[in-house]
Amino acid sequence: MYKLITLSFFLISINSAFSQEGQIIQEKATLFQLQNGEDTIEFIVVDTELNQRKPIFLWCQGSLPQPLFGEIFGRDGEWVYYFQGGGIANFNYSKIIENYHLVVISMPHTPTVVSKENLSKQFLYVPDLTKPRELSKKYIEKDYLENYVSRGTKVLDFLATKDWINTDELIVAGASQGSKVATKIATSNPLVTHLGLFSPNPFGRIDQFVRQPRLDAELGRITWEKADSLMQQQYDFFKKANNPDSLKAEPRLKAWKTFSEPFYDDWLALDIPIYLAYGTEDRASDLCDIVPLFFIAANKDNLTLKRHLHLEHNFFEAEDGRTNYEKGHWHEVMMGFLDWLDNAANR
Repeated sequence: MYKLITLSFFLISINSAFSQEGQIIQEKATLFQLQNGEDTIEFIVVDTELNQRKPIFLWCQGSLPQPLFGEIFGRDGEWVYYFQGGGIANFNYSKIIENYHLVVISMPHTPTVVSKENLSKQFLYVPDLTKPRELSKKYIEKDYLENYVSRGTKVLDFLATKDWINTDELIVAGASQGSKVATKIATSNPLVTHLGLFSPNPFGRIDQFVRQPRLDAELGRITWEKADSLMQQQYDFFKKANNPDSLKAEPRLKAWKTFSEPFYDDWLALDIPIYLAYGTEDRASDLCDIVPLFFIAANKDNLTLKRHLHLEHNFFEAEDGRTNYEKGHWHEVMMGFLDWLDNAANR
């Protein structure tokens, strides 16, 4: 679902004076700004009239500094702004805002709106487009789990003071890296009532890069000698990511350290309803298959697992390791979650 906004109208619709009172962006969302030391937290509520009291649906986006709005060359031959919204453009978010205030937080040190001068072909914010692979140093320094959780907590605390927020229900959901952020917010915030996890890795992050060469060797794609070498490289890398001196010298390693901790124990510690959805062609989420065993052993029944057959990490169809980007299924995946929420509310 593409949300394209003409450049001229966009610039009319937004000015430079953002504040805690909110600023409407192109009749689509309200942008808020919170001061947080050196990093200003920007986030949107996907609505323009915040006069209806509804619960929050906090969407925690995945990795990398993708802006919520980015300028691209449109199909009509003019520059337009595409509303990515941290991934919500992939599904019918209008169904969410019928019952919830949908909230998305910008990535650290990543402007909510990025023009073509600072947008790479991968839709990433880069300070210098002549160096499209060099991300902002400030972003890299703040790209770690605890910071995302702290930023999310500050946003939720701020919103809880608004009279248009119903605090009786609080949905926190995220995809991929965002599922880890959502997990930690849920374990630290007693107001969270439902947790949605999409394409998570129960054991963190680094383990999938150990499991992949093993699978490749089992399938005969590479030799076992090659697999052994590749797995050892991952051990060496993770050892480096856990070395205090290396972390000081290379801030990028902090993301690998913090996002590679196991998360299934956090899920087990929660008593709120948890919805876990993943694709069977997603190597990162393979170990979701065993998560129900942990809940059964703990005599807990608050986990709902939805396995989407033949879909990959971003819920596109995949076969023999090849992704078909013409056949995406995020819409159905999210509708399944919304139906689950409705049923949970009616129980």
